[in-house]
Formats: sequence, structure tokens, C-alpha cells
Amino acid sequence: MTQQLQITPLDRLAAALAEPLEGVGETIRARMVSEHAPRIPEVTEHLIGAGGKRIRPMLTLAASRLCGYRGMHDVRLAATVEFIHTATLLHDDVVDQSGQRRGRPTANLLWDNKSSVLVGDYLFARAFQLMVETGNLRVLDILSNAAATIAEGEVLQLTAASDLATSEATYLKIVRGKTAALFSAATETGGIIAGADDEVVAALHVYGDALGIAFQMVDDLLDWQGDDIGKNTGDDFRERKMTLPIIRAVAGAEGDDWAFWARTIGKGRQEDGDLHRARALIDAQGALESVRKDALGWADRGREALTRCPPGDLRDMLADLSDYVVERIR
Repeated sequence: MTQQLQITPLDRLAAALAEPLEGVGETIRARMVSEHAPRIPEVTEHLIGAGGKRIRPMLTLAASRLCGYRGMHDVRLAATVEFIHTATLLHDDVVDQSGQRRGRPTANLLWDNKSSVLVGDYLFARAFQLMVETGNLRVLDILSNAAATIAEGEVLQLTAASDLATSEATYLKIVRGKTAALFSAATETGGIIAGADDEVVAALHVYGDALGIAFQMVDDLLDWQGDDIGKNTGDDFRERKMTLPIIRAVAGAEGDDWAFWARTIGKGRQEDGDLHRARALIDAQGALESVRKDALGWADRGREALTRCPPGDLRDMLADLSDYVVERIR
């Protein structure tokens, strides 16, 4: 018997937005070309062509069309969002010294760190060119602030790494910076370009923010399971990142357990078998389940915000997407 592939909310959203998404792809391909530096399209195509889900540009398109927009500026904004996201991935892989992204070797591994950083800078510049073409200063303000917030969140994560005193409040600031800022900018600018009223634009911002937080919490949980896009189990532990499961396990640790975290995360002295013990300590504190409940709570918050947006199929798909993000956890 042939097993049928499950159609996800993301698949349904992509099908509903197929035509403008094609325009986003065309815009990206046109704008990543460089007359004088052929390495730029080579590096960019390697990452963009790796088959990412393009959830962020879909959020922009869905938000704008949910609010009745039928022009082309939302396509430019969606491409802007994807360029910003791609630029941050290139920079992240250099910072994290990553060797794999979406199941493929990273650009910094295939080329070098210099190329990854400089191509990321180029994509940021292209993103700003696209923003300006919309002629909307409010959109420019939101997306430029998001770009700054993303960098701020990454620096905060860098300074919090291996710091066992990292609080849940600091974690939330990091997540709002490195992940949720672009989600909320994607949905908010979609509403703005459509001329939606302030209440709807605010609701779209809340939805994007909540979705981004839930998305990152789930990513932190998937790190303890592995996943189907090339992420190895325990990468965050090996990189000494203070994700929410680790923060909660450390908060409840005493004696030998505290000494374990101080050695492996605080001092970075990791040995064979440490990953297994780390998972056992996290399970003993119920950290994975408590983070999952928090992610569900943020998903519910996003779904509730959508009730203040115009009804229709796209609103229902965005609400389903909020649930689907959390359902990725096995």
C-alpha cells in the first residue's frame, strides 16, 4: 500500500499563495545577481536553493492578501524578508562554526568565512533597496528596526552563551531578537502595505511575535530529538547555548548535577556520555514538557490575535500554521 503524504498547513498556505510566491522567487533570483562578483550568486543560490520552507515571505504575502492587497509591493517585501533571513543564516553559520545547514554543507565550509560574511552583507543591502522601492516609510522603519533587533539578539545570545545565570527573561529577549523580530515584521508590514487599520496591523504584529517565539521554542526542543533538516541531536548542548530546556534544568540543579552543568556548559569541558546525562537531567526536571506547554501557549496567543483580523481562508490557514509549528515536536 502506498503511503499518502500528509498535507500540512504550510503546504496549504504555499498552494494558496503559489502565484505571488513565484514572483518572490523571480525577484530573489534577479536581485542576487552581481555583475562584478560571481561568487555572490553562487553562495546565495547554494543556501536559497537548499529548499527552505520560506515561511517568513509567506507570512508577508498572507498578511497583505488577508487585508485585501492585490498589488506587487508585498512581493518585494516578501523577498526583502527572505534576503534578511538568508543574510542572518550566512552570518550565524560563521559565528557558530556550523558545517551543516538544511542537510547540506554550509557556505562557510564550501567557500570560507569571509565569503559568507560579505555575501550576507550584500543581501542586507539588497533587502534595503527592495524596502525603499515600496515608497512606504513606515515599512522601512519596521524592517530596518527588525534588522537591528536581529543583530542585537544574536549578540545577546553570544554573551549569554555558557552563562549559567542566564534567566528566562534574557532567553525571551534573545528569542524576540533573533527569531520573532523578523516574523512580526513580516506580518506587520504585510498589513501596512495593504492599508489595514491600526488594530489589524497591531494584531498581525502580535501574531508574528507569538508565532516566532513558539517556533524558536520548538527548535530548542527539536535539538534534543534531532530532525529531518540536518540538525544533530545535542548541537545546542555542544555549543553551550543556554536554551530554555537547559535554563530550566540548571535552575533545578543541586550538588553533583550543578557541578555537571558548571563543567559542561560553564567551562566547556565535555566528555563522552555527557550528552546522555544532560538529557537525563533535563527529563528529571520535566523541562522538555514544560517548554512544550509554553510553546503551545504562545501558539494560542497568536491564534487569538488573528480573531481581530478579517475572516477568510487565509486567516484560517495562519491559525492552523500556529498549531502546526508546535506539532513539529514528536
